[in-house]
Amino acid sequence: MSEHHENPRKCIRCGAEMIEGLKITPFNSIPSIVLKDAGLKASAAPIKAALCPECGYVETYIEFNDSNELERILEKAD
Repeated sequence: MSEHHENPRKCIRCGAEMIEGLKITPFNSIPSIVLKDAGLKASAAPIKAALCPECGYVETYIEFNDSNELERILEKAD
């Protein structure tokens, strides 16, 4: 079922409130994304999706358990 937040996501296309917390289920894989950048440590993070019920726009996002999780992902590589 979708998640409800105090500040729900708004669709960037039409401004409608999006349905959040949808699972992405790739075939034979765990739904995650590997973040790589020249200056960042490579990190894997779980991804979710939000769907606009008005225009059908879908966006993916990373949902963090706490603010420290984002800081760990954004650490600079040595």
